[in-house]
Amino acid sequence: MKADSRLRAALDRLESPPRAVDWSLLLFVSAEVVTGLVSFTVGVPEGWPLFWLHRALGVGIVALLAWKLARVRRRLTNPNLWRRSTALSVLTLVTALGSLATGIVWVFGLDVRISYWTLLSVHVGFGLALLPLVVAHAATRFRAPRRVDFERRRTAVRYTVLLAAGAVVYRIQEALNDLFDTPGADRRFTGSQPRDGEGNGSFPITSWVADDPDPIDREDYRLRVDGLVSEPVELTADELAAGHETEALLDCTSGWYTVQEWGGIRVGDLLDAAGDVGEDAAYVRFTSVTGYRWSLPLDEAREALLATHVGGERLRHGHGAPARLVAPDRRGFQWVKWVTQVEVRSEYDLGQWVVTLISGFD
Repeated sequence: MKADSRLRAALDRLESPPRAVDWSLLLFVSAEVVTGLVSFTVGVPEGWPLFWLHRALGVGIVALLAWKLARVRRRLTNPNLWRRSTALSVLTLVTALGSLATGIVWVFGLDVRISYWTLLSVHVGFGLALLPLVVAHAATRFRAPRRVDFERRRTAVRYTVLLAAGAVVYRIQEALNDLFDTPGADRRFTGSQPRDGEGNGSFPITSWVADDPDPIDREDYRLRVDGLVSEPVELTADELAAGHETEALLDCTSGWYTVQEWGGIRVGDLLDAAGDVGEDAAYVRFTSVTGYRWSLPLDEAREALLATHVGGERLRHGHGAPARLVAPDRRGFQWVKWVTQVEVRSEYDLGQWVVTLISGFD
């Protein structure tokens, strides 16, 4: 009994003041959304701290949510105490639990598809919905933060403990995956799970947002290489199959990865075929038949591949035929499918971030 009392007293000392808990939840959820979205653009192992922080913040949210529920449980469980804002509170709670549950299940390797979406995609959906709900919930009971709630030395200790606990839980989760050889044991640092095999049939067909074009007739297909080049050219599908091969890892943001042998033509060779590159050239933009586009720095683009084959097979339509970009160390959404234009540019294309959300819509 004494041990239980000491443990309860220690937990009470770690709990933040109510106002600090509320604002901390908003801060942690905001940070989760930011780190989650930014992680979509990180494909190199050196970016692991971002993913570690995302998971540690998730553990922190669990603790903050527990403190919050302990304080408001009477208002939630007693219908006589409900207000108009209670429905919003319940919806926010359900969304938070959905985000946490799908994230936890995913790291242990369970991949349950819900219609077209992987469990990771559902997790992302919950997370994106949670932020505006938390903001709306905070607005219904707005109380400005007070310096006294965050100045105490205990506050720094609390947040340090929360993040440290996140790191420990992350390591324990990895150890359990290895011990029980769960499907999550083979995940990359990004959280993506492996898809094994060679060729078109060994990995899923995925499209970004609304991209779903009709198959492209190979005979009619033309790739235009233009922009800051001295001799713009148009090439047929057969002219792109130059026989260059490279092994590259495709890590899709929907939660899977595959290592394949890709065949096609180096982008550097494409640019050489278009004559001299202008002195101001800094980026190469790859545009899809759907309007989707992405840019790479010139030096990186030269080493990329415009692939026409995968695993010795000609690309199928769903994987981007007649030609798709293969950009090692980039995430899957940056590997533009159905490429119809390669354009050398002097400036970074900020508009590509908007186009990724609207491409494919009529």
